[in-house]
Amino acid sequence: MPSLILLALSTLVSEDLACIAAGVMIARGDLGFLPGVAACFAGIFARDLLLYFAGRSGGALGRRLVRESRLKNASGWIQRRGVRIVFLSRFTPGLRLPVYVAAGFLQVPLGRFAGSLALAAAAWTPILVGAATLFGDRLLPATGLPLALAVLYAMLRLPQWLLVWEKRRRAVGFLRRKLRWEFWPSWAAYLPLTPYFLWLGWKHRSATVFTLSNPGIESGGLVGESKSEILRRLACVPGLVPPFHLLPASAGFAERAALALQLGGFPIVLKPDTGERGAGVRVIRDVAELRDYLREHPEDVIAQEYAPGHEFGILYARDPDEPKGRIVSITSKVFPAVTGDGKRTLAELILDDDRAVCLGSWYLKVHGQDSGRVPAPGESVQLVEVGSHSRGTVFLDGFAIWTQALEHAIDRAAKAHPGFYLGRFDIRAPSIEALKAGHSFRVIELNGVSSEPAHIYDPAVSIVAAYAALMRHWRMAFEFGAKNRALGHAPMSVRELLDLLFSAEARAAKRNLPPMQEEYSG
Repeated sequence: MPSLILLALSTLVSEDLACIAAGVMIARGDLGFLPGVAACFAGIFARDLLLYFAGRSGGALGRRLVRESRLKNASGWIQRRGVRIVFLSRFTPGLRLPVYVAAGFLQVPLGRFAGSLALAAAAWTPILVGAATLFGDRLLPATGLPLALAVLYAMLRLPQWLLVWEKRRRAVGFLRRKLRWEFWPSWAAYLPLTPYFLWLGWKHRSATVFTLSNPGIESGGLVGESKSEILRRLACVPGLVPPFHLLPASAGFAERAALALQLGGFPIVLKPDTGERGAGVRVIRDVAELRDYLREHPEDVIAQEYAPGHEFGILYARDPDEPKGRIVSITSKVFPAVTGDGKRTLAELILDDDRAVCLGSWYLKVHGQDSGRVPAPGESVQLVEVGSHSRGTVFLDGFAIWTQALEHAIDRAAKAHPGFYLGRFDIRAPSIEALKAGHSFRVIELNGVSSEPAHIYDPAVSIVAAYAALMRHWRMAFEFGAKNRALGHAPMSVRELLDLLFSAEARAAKRNLPPMQEEYSG
Protein backbone atom coordinates (compact mmCIF):
# COMPACT_ATOMS: atom_id res chain seq x y z
CA MET A 1 0.00 0.00 0.00
CA PRO A 2 2.73 2.59 0.79
CA SER A 3 4.25 1.99 -2.65
CA LEU A 4 0.87 2.59 -4.32
CA ILE A 5 0.38 5.86 -2.40
CA LEU A 6 3.90 6.96 -3.32
CA LEU A 7 3.22 6.07 -6.96
CA ALA A 8 0.00 8.13 -6.96
CA LEU A 9 1.74 11.11 -5.36
CA SER A 10 4.62 10.92 -7.87
CA THR A 11 2.19 11.77 -10.69
CA LEU A 12 2.06 15.29 -9.22
CA VAL A 13 5.71 15.66 -10.27
CA SER A 14 5.56 13.83 -13.63
CA GLU A 15 2.72 11.59 -14.66
CA ASP A 16 4.71 10.09 -17.53
CA LEU A 17 7.62 9.09 -15.30
CA ALA A 18 5.19 7.74 -12.69
CA CYS A 19 3.47 5.53 -15.29
CA ILE A 20 6.83 4.36 -16.64
CA ALA A 21 7.98 3.53 -13.10
CA ALA A 22 4.75 1.58 -12.53
CA GLY A 23 5.33 -0.36 -15.75
CA VAL A 24 8.90 -1.22 -14.76
CA MET A 25 7.74 -2.36 -11.30
CA ILE A 26 5.10 -4.57 -12.94
CA ALA A 27 7.72 -5.99 -15.35
CA ARG A 28 9.96 -6.83 -12.39
CA GLY A 29 7.10 -8.53 -10.57
CA ASP A 30 7.03 -6.00 -7.72
CA LEU A 31 3.49 -4.80 -8.50
CA GLY A 32 0.30 -6.10 -10.05
CA PHE A 33 -0.97 -4.52 -13.29
CA LEU A 34 -4.42 -3.44 -12.01
CA PRO A 35 -3.14 -1.91 -8.72
CA GLY A 36 -0.41 -0.07 -10.65
CA VAL A 37 -2.87 1.34 -13.19
CA ALA A 38 -5.34 2.28 -10.44
CA ALA A 39 -2.67 4.16 -8.45
CA CYS A 40 -1.54 6.11 -11.51
CA PHE A 41 -5.15 6.83 -12.53
CA ALA A 42 -5.98 8.20 -9.08
CA GLY A 43 -2.92 10.46 -9.05
CA ILE A 44 -3.49 11.73 -12.61
CA PHE A 45 -7.20 12.41 -12.00
CA ALA A 46 -6.43 14.29 -8.75
CA ARG A 47 -3.66 16.30 -10.43
CA ASP A 48 -5.94 17.34 -13.30
CA LEU A 49 -8.66 18.44 -10.87
CA LEU A 50 -6.12 20.52 -8.94
CA LEU A 51 -5.23 22.36 -12.17
CA TYR A 52 -8.93 23.02 -12.79
CA PHE A 53 -9.38 24.48 -9.29
CA ALA A 54 -6.19 26.55 -9.73
CA GLY A 55 -7.87 28.25 -12.70
CA ARG A 56 -11.21 28.56 -10.94
CA SER A 57 -9.70 30.29 -7.92
CA GLY A 58 -10.00 33.66 -9.65
CA GLY A 59 -7.27 32.96 -12.20
CA ALA A 60 -4.38 34.45 -10.17
CA LEU A 61 -2.75 31.10 -9.43
CA GLY A 62 -3.53 29.89 -12.93
CA ARG A 63 -1.75 32.83 -14.51
CA ARG A 64 1.31 32.03 -12.40
CA LEU A 65 1.25 28.44 -13.66
CA VAL A 66 0.66 29.23 -17.32
CA ARG A 67 1.83 32.06 -19.57
CA GLU A 68 -1.06 34.42 -20.20
CA SER A 69 -0.81 33.97 -23.98
CA ARG A 70 -1.20 30.19 -23.65
CA LEU A 71 -4.07 30.62 -21.21
CA LYS A 72 -5.80 32.91 -23.70
CA ASN A 73 -5.29 30.38 -26.52
CA ALA A 74 -6.66 27.53 -24.40
CA SER A 75 -9.71 29.60 -23.44
CA GLY A 76 -10.39 30.19 -27.11
CA TRP A 77 -10.14 26.47 -27.88
CA ILE A 78 -12.62 25.57 -25.14
CA GLN A 79 -15.06 28.30 -26.17
CA ARG A 80 -14.92 27.18 -29.82
CA ARG A 81 -14.84 23.40 -29.34
CA GLY A 82 -16.43 22.77 -25.97
CA VAL A 83 -15.47 20.16 -23.37
CA ARG A 84 -14.27 17.70 -26.01
CA ILE A 85 -11.01 19.66 -26.18
CA VAL A 86 -10.50 18.70 -22.52
CA PHE A 87 -10.64 15.02 -23.49
CA LEU A 88 -8.41 15.49 -26.54
CA SER A 89 -5.80 17.45 -24.58
CA ARG A 90 -5.09 14.33 -22.51
CA PHE A 91 -3.53 12.82 -25.65
CA THR A 92 -1.78 16.03 -26.76
CA PRO A 93 1.28 16.94 -24.68
CA GLY A 94 1.67 20.65 -24.09
CA LEU A 95 -2.09 21.29 -24.02
CA ARG A 96 -3.02 19.72 -20.70
CA LEU A 97 -1.79 22.42 -18.34
CA PRO A 98 -3.21 25.47 -20.18
CA VAL A 99 -6.49 23.73 -21.11
CA TYR A 100 -7.24 22.45 -17.62
CA VAL A 101 -6.40 25.79 -16.01
CA ALA A 102 -8.45 27.62 -18.66
CA ALA A 103 -11.42 25.29 -18.01
CA GLY A 104 -11.41 26.38 -14.38
CA PHE A 105 -10.89 30.02 -15.32
CA LEU A 106 -13.95 29.86 -17.62
CA GLN A 107 -15.89 27.98 -14.91
CA VAL A 108 -16.73 24.99 -17.09
CA PRO A 109 -19.27 22.93 -15.02
CA LEU A 110 -17.34 20.66 -12.66
CA GLY A 111 -19.48 17.59 -13.38
CA ARG A 112 -18.91 17.72 -17.15
CA PHE A 113 -15.23 18.54 -16.69
CA ALA A 114 -14.60 15.75 -14.15
CA GLY A 115 -16.42 13.25 -16.36
CA SER A 116 -14.24 14.14 -19.34
CA LEU A 117 -11.12 13.89 -17.20
CA ALA A 118 -12.11 10.50 -15.82
CA LEU A 119 -12.82 9.06 -19.28
CA ALA A 120 -9.58 10.46 -20.69
CA ALA A 121 -7.45 9.21 -17.78
CA ALA A 122 -9.15 5.79 -17.90
CA ALA A 123 -8.24 5.48 -21.59
CA TRP A 124 -4.76 6.95 -21.29
CA THR A 125 -3.32 5.39 -18.14
CA PRO A 126 -3.58 1.66 -19.10
CA ILE A 127 -1.98 2.40 -22.48
CA LEU A 128 1.00 4.19 -20.94
CA VAL A 129 1.51 1.73 -18.09
CA GLY A 130 1.00 -1.24 -20.41
CA ALA A 131 3.55 0.03 -22.93
CA ALA A 132 6.06 0.63 -20.13
CA THR A 133 5.42 -2.90 -18.83
CA LEU A 134 5.86 -4.50 -22.27
CA PHE A 135 9.08 -2.71 -23.19
CA GLY A 136 10.41 -2.66 -19.65
CA ASP A 137 10.26 -6.44 -19.53
CA ARG A 138 12.54 -6.53 -22.58
CA LEU A 139 14.88 -3.71 -21.63
CA LEU A 140 15.55 -4.51 -17.98
CA PRO A 141 17.70 -7.63 -18.47
CA ALA A 142 19.87 -5.95 -21.11
CA THR A 143 20.29 -2.42 -19.73
CA GLY A 144 19.51 -2.36 -16.04
CA LEU A 145 17.00 -0.15 -14.24
CA PRO A 146 18.37 3.43 -14.77
CA LEU A 147 18.99 3.06 -18.49
CA ALA A 148 15.70 1.23 -19.00
CA LEU A 149 13.82 4.12 -17.40
CA ALA A 150 15.61 6.66 -19.62
CA VAL A 151 15.03 4.67 -22.82
CA LEU A 152 11.38 4.09 -21.96
CA TYR A 153 10.82 7.77 -21.27
CA ALA A 154 12.33 8.73 -24.62
CA MET A 155 10.34 6.03 -26.47
CA LEU A 156 7.03 7.03 -24.92
CA ARG A 157 7.55 10.78 -25.25
CA LEU A 158 8.58 10.81 -28.91
CA PRO A 159 5.24 9.60 -30.34
CA GLN A 160 3.40 12.10 -28.12
CA TRP A 161 5.71 14.89 -29.28
CA LEU A 162 5.13 14.01 -32.94
CA LEU A 163 1.37 14.29 -32.44
CA VAL A 164 1.62 17.97 -31.52
CA TRP A 165 1.34 20.16 -34.62
CA GLU A 166 3.03 23.13 -32.97
CA LYS A 167 6.04 21.05 -31.95
CA ARG A 168 6.32 19.51 -35.40
CA ARG A 169 6.28 22.94 -37.02
CA ARG A 170 8.87 24.26 -34.60
CA ALA A 171 11.06 21.26 -35.50
CA VAL A 172 10.61 22.10 -39.18
CA GLY A 173 11.71 25.67 -38.48
CA PHE A 174 14.75 24.46 -36.53
CA LEU A 175 15.85 22.15 -39.36
CA ARG A 176 15.36 24.81 -42.02
CA ARG A 177 17.49 27.27 -40.03
CA LYS A 178 20.31 24.74 -40.07
CA LEU A 179 19.99 23.92 -43.76
CA ARG A 180 19.44 27.39 -45.24
CA TRP A 181 22.48 29.63 -45.60
CA GLU A 182 20.58 32.80 -44.78
CA PHE A 183 19.84 31.63 -41.23
CA TRP A 184 23.30 30.45 -40.22
CA PRO A 185 24.79 32.09 -37.10
CA SER A 186 27.82 34.35 -37.60
CA TRP A 187 30.37 31.92 -36.20
CA ALA A 188 29.18 29.14 -38.54
CA ALA A 189 29.09 31.44 -41.55
CA TYR A 190 32.60 32.81 -41.01
CA LEU A 191 34.36 29.64 -39.86
CA PRO A 192 35.16 28.45 -43.43
CA LEU A 193 36.72 31.88 -44.15
CA THR A 194 39.33 31.52 -41.37
CA PRO A 195 42.13 30.35 -43.73
CA TYR A 196 41.35 33.28 -46.05
CA PHE A 197 41.61 35.78 -43.17
CA LEU A 198 44.93 34.26 -42.13
CA TRP A 199 46.23 34.56 -45.68
CA LEU A 200 45.09 38.21 -45.94
CA GLY A 201 46.81 38.98 -42.63
CA TRP A 202 50.05 37.35 -43.82
CA LYS A 203 49.87 39.13 -47.19
CA HIS A 204 49.47 42.57 -45.59
CA ARG A 205 51.77 41.83 -42.63
CA SER A 206 49.04 42.59 -40.10
CA ALA A 207 46.07 40.64 -38.79
CA THR A 208 44.27 43.86 -37.82
CA VAL A 209 45.07 46.22 -40.67
CA PHE A 210 41.42 46.03 -41.79
CA THR A 211 40.56 48.23 -38.79
CA LEU A 212 42.06 51.07 -40.85
CA SER A 213 39.64 50.56 -43.73
CA ASN A 214 37.74 53.49 -42.16
CA PRO A 215 40.28 55.47 -40.08
CA GLY A 216 37.61 58.05 -39.22
CA ILE A 217 35.59 55.42 -37.29
CA GLU A 218 36.72 53.51 -34.20
CA SER A 219 37.96 50.02 -35.15
CA GLY A 220 37.02 50.84 -38.72
CA GLY A 221 33.41 50.22 -37.74
CA LEU A 222 33.97 46.59 -36.75
CA VAL A 223 32.50 47.00 -33.27
CA GLY A 224 32.06 49.54 -30.49
CA GLU A 225 31.71 52.67 -32.64
CA SER A 226 29.41 55.51 -31.61
CA LYS A 227 26.45 55.67 -33.98
CA SER A 228 25.53 59.17 -32.89
CA GLU A 229 29.02 60.45 -33.83
CA ILE A 230 28.65 58.92 -37.28
CA LEU A 231 25.20 60.44 -37.77
CA ARG A 232 26.41 63.81 -36.54
CA ARG A 233 29.09 63.91 -39.23
CA LEU A 234 26.64 62.92 -41.95
CA ALA A 235 24.13 65.52 -40.76
CA CYS A 236 26.24 68.27 -42.36
CA VAL A 237 24.43 67.32 -45.59
CA PRO A 238 21.00 69.00 -45.29
CA GLY A 239 18.12 66.53 -45.14
CA LEU A 240 20.33 63.44 -45.33
CA VAL A 241 19.79 62.20 -41.76
CA PRO A 242 16.44 62.16 -39.89
CA PRO A 243 16.58 64.42 -36.80
CA PHE A 244 17.99 62.64 -33.76
CA HIS A 245 19.14 63.23 -30.19
CA LEU A 246 21.63 61.39 -28.03
CA LEU A 247 20.06 60.47 -24.69
CA PRO A 248 23.16 60.17 -22.47
CA ALA A 249 23.31 57.65 -19.66
CA SER A 250 24.54 60.44 -17.36
CA ALA A 251 21.26 62.37 -17.72
CA GLY A 252 18.26 61.76 -15.52
CA PHE A 253 15.21 59.85 -16.68
CA ALA A 254 13.09 63.00 -17.12
CA GLU A 255 15.80 64.75 -19.13
CA ARG A 256 16.26 61.76 -21.46
CA ALA A 257 12.51 61.48 -22.01
CA ALA A 258 12.25 65.22 -22.72
CA LEU A 259 15.04 65.02 -25.31
CA ALA A 260 13.25 62.17 -27.08
CA LEU A 261 9.97 64.08 -27.10
CA GLN A 262 11.69 67.11 -28.69
CA LEU A 263 11.64 65.16 -31.97
CA GLY A 264 8.05 66.27 -32.31
CA GLY A 265 5.88 63.23 -31.79
CA PHE A 266 5.53 59.53 -32.34
CA PRO A 267 6.56 57.18 -33.78
CA ILE A 268 10.26 57.48 -33.02
CA VAL A 269 13.08 54.96 -33.15
CA LEU A 270 15.22 54.25 -30.09
CA LYS A 271 18.47 52.29 -30.22
CA PRO A 272 21.68 51.97 -28.17
CA ASP A 273 24.42 54.35 -29.27
CA THR A 274 26.90 51.49 -29.25
CA GLY A 275 24.93 48.76 -30.91
CA GLU A 276 25.89 45.16 -31.48
CA ARG A 277 24.02 43.31 -34.22
CA GLY A 278 20.99 45.54 -33.99
CA ALA A 279 20.24 44.86 -30.35
CA GLY A 280 17.69 47.08 -28.69
CA VAL A 281 16.32 48.80 -31.80
CA ARG A 282 12.63 49.54 -31.27
CA VAL A 283 9.92 51.67 -32.84
CA ILE A 284 8.23 53.62 -30.03
CA ARG A 285 4.62 54.72 -30.49
CA ASP A 286 3.57 56.31 -27.19
CA VAL A 287 4.84 57.68 -23.88
CA ALA A 288 4.33 54.40 -22.05
CA GLU A 289 6.61 52.55 -24.50
CA LEU A 290 9.16 55.36 -24.24
CA ARG A 291 9.16 55.12 -20.44
CA ASP A 292 9.56 51.33 -20.50
CA TYR A 293 12.39 51.46 -23.03
CA LEU A 294 14.43 54.06 -21.13
CA ARG A 295 14.09 52.04 -17.93
CA GLU A 296 15.30 48.92 -19.73
CA HIS A 297 18.22 50.75 -21.39
CA PRO A 298 20.18 52.93 -18.96
CA GLU A 299 23.11 53.20 -21.41
CA ASP A 300 23.58 55.95 -24.02
CA VAL A 301 20.63 55.78 -26.42
CA ILE A 302 19.80 57.48 -29.72
CA ALA A 303 16.29 58.78 -30.31
CA GLN A 304 15.66 59.25 -34.02
CA GLU A 305 12.69 60.51 -35.99
CA TYR A 306 10.95 57.61 -37.71
CA ALA A 307 11.57 57.63 -41.46
CA PRO A 308 8.76 55.93 -43.42
CA GLY A 309 9.14 54.30 -46.81
CA HIS A 310 11.04 51.48 -48.48
CA GLU A 311 14.19 50.32 -46.70
CA PHE A 312 17.47 49.38 -48.39
CA GLY A 313 21.01 48.52 -47.41
CA ILE A 314 23.58 50.00 -49.82
CA LEU A 315 27.18 48.81 -49.49
CA TYR A 316 29.68 51.43 -50.65
CA ALA A 317 33.42 51.18 -51.35
CA ARG A 318 36.00 53.81 -52.31
CA ASP A 319 39.65 52.98 -52.75
CA PRO A 320 41.70 55.56 -50.75
CA ASP A 321 43.70 56.21 -53.93
CA GLU A 322 40.58 56.95 -55.97
CA PRO A 323 38.48 60.17 -56.06
CA LYS A 324 35.16 58.39 -56.57
CA GLY A 325 33.49 55.45 -54.85
CA ARG A 326 31.00 52.88 -56.10
CA ILE A 327 28.02 50.86 -54.93
CA VAL A 328 29.01 47.24 -54.36
CA SER A 329 25.71 45.76 -53.20
CA ILE A 330 22.08 46.81 -52.80
CA THR A 331 19.75 44.92 -50.49
CA SER A 332 16.01 45.39 -50.50
CA LYS A 333 14.44 44.80 -47.08
CA VAL A 334 10.98 43.27 -47.13
CA PHE A 335 8.91 43.19 -43.96
CA PRO A 336 7.11 39.82 -43.88
CA ALA A 337 3.41 39.49 -43.12
CA VAL A 338 0.78 36.78 -42.78
CA THR A 339 -2.85 37.02 -43.89
CA GLY A 340 -5.70 36.06 -41.58
CA ASP A 341 -8.45 33.59 -42.48
CA GLY A 342 -10.77 34.21 -39.54
CA LYS A 343 -10.07 30.72 -38.15
CA ARG A 344 -6.42 30.38 -37.19
CA THR A 345 -4.63 32.36 -34.50
CA LEU A 346 -1.68 34.56 -35.39
CA ALA A 347 0.62 31.94 -33.83
CA GLU A 348 -0.86 29.25 -36.08
CA LEU A 349 -0.52 31.47 -39.16
CA ILE A 350 3.15 32.12 -38.34
CA LEU A 351 4.02 28.47 -37.74
CA ASP A 352 2.13 27.39 -40.88
CA ASP A 353 4.03 29.82 -43.12
CA ASP A 354 6.94 28.20 -45.01
CA ARG A 355 9.40 30.99 -44.22
CA ALA A 356 7.98 32.51 -41.05
CA VAL A 357 8.27 29.14 -39.31
CA CYS A 358 12.07 29.44 -39.53
CA LEU A 359 11.96 32.36 -37.08
CA GLY A 360 8.67 31.44 -35.46
CA SER A 361 9.97 31.72 -31.89
CA TRP A 362 11.15 35.28 -32.53
CA TYR A 363 7.90 36.37 -34.20
CA LEU A 364 5.85 34.89 -31.34
CA LYS A 365 8.02 36.74 -28.83
CA VAL A 366 7.60 40.03 -30.73
CA HIS A 367 3.80 39.73 -30.78
CA GLY A 368 3.46 38.35 -27.24
CA GLN A 369 -0.15 38.05 -26.12
CA ASP A 370 -1.38 39.11 -29.55
CA SER A 371 -0.18 35.73 -30.87
CA GLY A 372 -3.42 34.20 -29.59
CA ARG A 373 -5.60 36.62 -31.57
CA VAL A 374 -7.53 35.36 -34.61
CA PRO A 375 -7.00 37.89 -37.45
CA ALA A 376 -10.03 38.64 -39.60
CA PRO A 377 -10.26 37.12 -43.09
CA GLY A 378 -7.96 39.03 -45.43
CA GLU A 379 -6.33 41.01 -42.59
CA SER A 380 -2.58 41.41 -43.16
CA VAL A 381 -0.43 41.31 -40.02
CA GLN A 382 3.12 42.61 -40.42
CA LEU A 383 5.42 40.42 -38.33
CA VAL A 384 8.28 42.90 -37.71
CA GLU A 385 8.94 46.58 -38.33
CA VAL A 386 12.70 46.75 -37.77
CA GLY A 387 14.83 45.88 -40.81
CA SER A 388 16.96 43.18 -39.23
CA HIS A 389 17.50 39.89 -41.04
CA SER A 390 17.93 37.72 -37.98
CA ARG A 391 14.82 39.29 -36.48
CA GLY A 392 12.68 38.28 -39.37
CA THR A 393 13.06 40.79 -42.20
CA VAL A 394 13.50 39.24 -45.65
CA PHE A 395 16.60 40.41 -47.52
CA LEU A 396 16.52 40.39 -51.33
CA ASP A 397 19.10 41.33 -53.94
CA GLY A 398 18.11 44.83 -55.04
CA PHE A 399 20.98 45.73 -57.38
CA ALA A 400 18.51 46.10 -60.24
CA ILE A 401 17.64 49.59 -58.95
CA TRP A 402 21.25 50.81 -59.40
CA THR A 403 21.63 54.02 -61.40
CA GLN A 404 24.42 56.51 -61.98
CA ALA A 405 22.36 59.13 -60.15
CA LEU A 406 22.00 56.90 -57.09
CA GLU A 407 25.70 56.04 -57.05
CA HIS A 408 26.61 59.73 -57.32
CA ALA A 409 24.28 60.59 -54.40
CA ILE A 410 25.70 57.82 -52.20
CA ASP A 411 29.26 58.86 -53.07
CA ARG A 412 28.47 62.45 -52.07
CA ALA A 413 26.96 61.26 -48.76
CA ALA A 414 29.96 59.02 -48.03
CA LYS A 415 32.42 61.86 -48.51
CA ALA A 416 30.55 63.86 -45.86
CA HIS A 417 32.11 61.53 -43.27
CA PRO A 418 35.88 62.06 -42.95
CA GLY A 419 37.91 58.88 -43.12
CA PHE A 420 35.11 56.66 -44.45
CA TYR A 421 35.80 54.28 -47.36
CA LEU A 422 33.94 51.01 -46.86
CA GLY A 423 30.54 50.36 -45.29
CA ARG A 424 26.81 50.13 -45.64
CA PHE A 425 24.22 52.88 -45.66
CA ASP A 426 20.86 51.81 -44.25
CA ILE A 427 18.38 54.13 -45.90
CA ARG A 428 14.68 54.73 -46.32
CA ALA A 429 13.16 56.23 -49.44
CA PRO A 430 9.56 57.33 -50.19
CA SER A 431 9.60 55.43 -53.49
CA ILE A 432 11.82 53.34 -55.72
CA GLU A 433 11.70 56.03 -58.41
CA ALA A 434 12.95 58.70 -55.99
CA LEU A 435 15.79 56.45 -54.87
CA LYS A 436 16.84 55.66 -58.43
CA ALA A 437 16.87 59.39 -59.11
CA GLY A 438 19.23 59.82 -56.15
CA HIS A 439 17.09 62.12 -54.00
CA SER A 440 14.64 62.15 -51.07
CA PHE A 441 16.25 59.21 -49.26
CA ARG A 442 17.22 59.42 -45.57
CA VAL A 443 20.20 57.68 -43.98
CA ILE A 444 19.05 56.04 -40.77
CA GLU A 445 22.41 54.42 -40.05
CA LEU A 446 25.90 54.02 -41.47
CA ASN A 447 27.90 50.90 -40.61
CA GLY A 448 31.61 50.39 -41.20
CA VAL A 449 33.79 47.42 -42.08
CA SER A 450 31.55 44.92 -40.28
CA SER A 451 28.90 45.61 -42.91
CA GLU A 452 28.31 42.69 -45.18
CA PRO A 453 27.03 42.68 -48.76
CA ALA A 454 23.67 41.80 -47.23
CA HIS A 455 22.13 40.71 -50.54
CA ILE A 456 23.83 37.35 -49.86
CA TYR A 457 20.92 36.52 -47.55
CA ASP A 458 18.53 36.49 -50.48
CA PRO A 459 17.22 32.89 -50.58
CA ALA A 460 18.03 32.83 -54.30
CA VAL A 461 21.76 33.47 -53.70
CA SER A 462 23.81 30.28 -53.53
CA ILE A 463 26.31 29.64 -50.78
CA VAL A 464 29.13 29.74 -53.36
CA ALA A 465 28.09 33.20 -54.54
CA ALA A 466 27.68 34.34 -50.93
CA TYR A 467 31.21 33.30 -49.96
CA ALA A 468 32.61 34.91 -53.10
CA ALA A 469 30.93 38.20 -52.10
CA LEU A 470 32.22 37.96 -48.54
CA MET A 471 35.76 37.28 -49.74
CA ARG A 472 35.64 40.34 -52.03
CA HIS A 473 34.42 42.47 -49.15
CA TRP A 474 37.19 41.44 -46.76
CA ARG A 475 39.86 41.64 -49.47
CA MET A 476 38.87 45.29 -49.94
CA ALA A 477 38.90 45.82 -46.16
CA PHE A 478 42.50 44.61 -45.87
CA GLU A 479 43.63 46.46 -49.01
CA PHE A 480 42.04 49.76 -47.97
CA GLY A 481 43.49 49.37 -44.48
CA ALA A 482 46.98 48.78 -45.87
CA LYS A 483 46.74 51.91 -48.02
CA ASN A 484 45.59 54.01 -45.07
CA ARG A 485 48.44 52.57 -42.98
CA ALA A 486 50.84 53.83 -45.67
CA LEU A 487 49.35 57.30 -45.13
CA GLY A 488 50.49 57.23 -41.49
CA HIS A 489 47.53 55.69 -39.64
CA ALA A 490 48.22 52.96 -37.08
CA PRO A 491 45.99 49.84 -36.86
CA MET A 492 44.65 48.51 -33.60
CA SER A 493 46.79 45.91 -31.89
CA VAL A 494 45.50 42.35 -31.61
CA ARG A 495 45.04 42.80 -27.86
CA GLU A 496 43.09 46.07 -28.30
CA LEU A 497 40.84 44.41 -30.85
CA LEU A 498 40.23 41.36 -28.67
CA ASP A 499 39.39 43.57 -25.67
CA LEU A 500 36.90 45.45 -27.83
CA LEU A 501 35.34 42.23 -29.14
CA PHE A 502 35.05 40.70 -25.66
CA SER A 503 33.38 43.83 -24.27
CA ALA A 504 30.95 43.74 -27.22
CA GLU A 505 30.14 40.09 -26.52
CA ALA A 506 29.49 40.95 -22.88
CA ARG A 507 27.06 43.67 -23.91
CA ALA A 508 25.39 41.30 -26.36
CA ALA A 509 25.00 38.63 -23.68
CA LYS A 510 23.48 41.18 -21.30
CA ARG A 511 20.95 42.11 -23.98
CA ASN A 512 20.22 38.41 -24.68
CA LEU A 513 20.78 38.68 -28.43
CA PRO A 514 19.75 35.90 -30.80
CA PRO A 515 22.84 34.10 -32.18
CA MET A 516 22.54 35.38 -35.74
CA GLN A 517 23.77 38.25 -37.86
CA GLU A 518 21.91 41.49 -37.23
CA GLU A 519 21.39 44.40 -39.51
CA TYR A 520 19.73 47.72 -38.75
CA SER A 521 17.47 49.30 -39.00
CA GLY A 522 18.60 46.86 -36.67
